[in-house]
Amino acid sequence: MTKNPELNQSTATAQRLNDAITRLRARMRTESGQHATGLSATQLGVLASVVRAGPITAARLAAVEHVSAQAIAQSLAVLKAAGLVHSEPDPKDGRKKLMSADPSATELIDRLLMGRATFLAHAIDQVLAPQEREDLAKAIELIERLADAGRDGAVL
Repeated sequence: MTKNPELNQSTATAQRLNDAITRLRARMRTESGQHATGLSATQLGVLASVVRAGPITAARLAAVEHVSAQAIAQSLAVLKAAGLVHSEPDPKDGRKKLMSADPSATELIDRLLMGRATFLAHAIDQVLAPQEREDLAKAIELIERLADAGRDGAVL
């Protein structure tokens, strides 16, 4: 271990934050019914991106998801087989395909997001006191700043 107590404290705080986020995400997946879809978290992430940004090329989707073209191709194959996405030629460039979401995909993503939001809203109402809700709002702001760290040329 390093002898810098501030670094040790930052590292410990970072680990606690990571663990808490991991546990919360797992709980939201369970509470939203995500496991019942039969789709992986990665596949659902890709599907959500197609719903939000579609019609979209696989290359653009890979960039949005920060994964390889091969990973996108694998996820899209599963989503196509499930009837959740379809492709059509890009009218601007016939060599490319545009991926679009089936209406059932939009309904699925909306249902999952609503399940997550409902779980969190109930948890906040049941577990947090009014003052703690103000603290949570501040914590969310801090987490958002952490999520943006290093973007747009900001120094880490």
